[in-house]
Amino acid sequence: MAERIERTITSLHHPIVKLVRALDRRKVRRAEGIFVAEGLKVIATGRDRGWVPRFLLMREDADAGDKKRMSAVLIAWAAECGVPCLALAEPAFAKVAARDNPQDLIAVFAQRWKPLPPAAPEEKGVWVVLEEVRDPGNLGTIVRTADAVGAKGVLLVGACCDPYSREAVRATMGSIFNVPLARMEQEAFRAWSAAWPGTVVGAAPAAGEDFRGHYREPVLLIMGGEGPGLSPALAETCTRLVRIPMTGSVDSLNLAIATAVMLYEIRREVLAP
Repeated sequence: MAERIERTITSLHHPIVKLVRALDRRKVRRAEGIFVAEGLKVIATGRDRGWVPRFLLMREDADAGDKKRMSAVLIAWAAECGVPCLALAEPAFAKVAARDNPQDLIAVFAQRWKPLPPAAPEEKGVWVVLEEVRDPGNLGTIVRTADAVGAKGVLLVGACCDPYSREAVRATMGSIFNVPLARMEQEAFRAWSAAWPGTVVGAAPAAGEDFRGHYREPVLLIMGGEGPGLSPALAETCTRLVRIPMTGSVDSLNLAIATAVMLYEIRREVLAP
């Protein structure tokens, strides 16, 4: 593998080290249009989905065994694609790796934002609309669930957290490479969704209709942010408002769990054996 590595970086002040550290800030990610993905499984998923990184970083003294062999495979693939592959000495690598459960391989990819689907799409399916989601772990988990049920994409409305943050990307477990992402402001969404030909459904605890039932496709599933839930403005765009019944002492579910419950009900007929 040594011949695949262009050079070893030892300086904590190397431009690559500074850049990757800076990508922990959203404004830098947005300005540069790139993001960090960590770990063999996540990077391999990106490769399998046709994503090619800008560069790869490897811990210089990575452990031997299966992980090192898999790293060698990924580095060989990246090198064949013309991607710079760099080893970092331990102090430098510690500066760019995640603090919790750091991985031996880091890749930096270009972000991909998709245009909105047509307001009257010809194909069936479900799109997930998230309004002002603030927790990156929830957002990443929802992207992963959307991938699991075969959703067409995730649309972020308003001041949502960044799906390309480290926390969100890690929570997707690689689904960041497979689920189209789009974004828009609330008023633009209201105008765009007005022509939607199928069901526009929102989840709200005070709704009278039970969530279990048939949903005419194509479906827009709108989920409000943690805490405030669905705003009145987006609730007005819904053709149906439904609730997930609960007993016991709780009056709400975690956003990622509630979204998963809704998605599996909407897709129940498609996913049935």
